[in-house]
This record gives sequence, structure tokens and C-alpha cells, in this order.
Amino acid sequence: MAQSSEFNLTVKKVADALEQRDTPFRMVEFTESTRTAQEAAERVGCKLGQIVKSLVFRGRTTGNPILVLTSGENRVNESLIGQYSGEEIERADANFVRQKTGYAIGGVPPIAHLEPMDSYMDEDLFQYQVVWAAGGTPNAVFEIKPGDLQAISGSSVRNVKA
Repeated sequence: MAQSSEFNLTVKKVADALEQRDTPFRMVEFTESTRTAQEAAERVGCKLGQIVKSLVFRGRTTGNPILVLTSGENRVNESLIGQYSGEEIERADANFVRQKTGYAIGGVPPIAHLEPMDSYMDEDLFQYQVVWAAGGTPNAVFEIKPGDLQAISGSSVRNVKA
């Protein structure tokens, strides 16, 4: 594990946001990719379901970003998210994701975005004592308790899986 002062600036931004919220976490930066949920699970040595995928969708009517934090083993039911958000949604492209969050796909953290957005958290994540979320780059992840993640992200806990 790299020390906070040694982190890449993007990872440090996420770590600083976590520290400002006084939330216990453990940030780890790897030389290998953690871009996919499977890669992240292999790097940290946890179950695939413990990986938090931060997926950004776009409201078809409003164009607003919508964040879904889902378990690494689940696919998102876009119809359900559309019901929760009150409009049909579509998967956002890489440019939209970077413009709204400030991060590239594969490294989008659940917090510290450029714009506020509605957020929904997969209820399945609560079956684990700890989960791992992207730390701002495709090489960084952080460990956190699901309840703490829900609190800092302001997410509504829902059934999101297909």
C-alpha cells in the first residue's frame, strides 16, 4: 500500500475527500490494472461481489448524470434505475463520464465528482463487512464499510440488479 503523500494526484483527491468526511478507509494503488471488477478482485484478494462498480448513466430527458454503485457480480437493471430516477436512462459514453465526474471509466470513484448527481447503491453490497471501490484511477481502489460508503456517497440503497 502506498502512503498518502506518494499517491498519484487523482488518487490523492479521492483520499482527501474521504479524509474530509472522517471516514475510515484504506487506499491501495497497484502497478497493475484494477479497471474491471474481476481485475480489482484479483488484486485485493476478495470476492467479485465485494467490488463496487461506479457506473454513470445519463437521463434521456434531462441529460443529468446518474450514478449506480453496484456489486461487481451484478449487472444493472436500467429499467429499475429509470423508475427510481423518474426518466429513462442510457449508459453514458466516456466523454460524458469524464465531463461529469472528472475521472476516466475504470477509475470512477463513488465520491468527489465535478458535478452532484443522484446515486443509487446496490443493496447486495451490504452482505459484506467491507467493499472495495475505485480510487480515481484504473490502478487504485479503497476499502470501506458498505454503510460508510452509503453515507459518504449519499446514495439511496435499492435493488439495482438485472
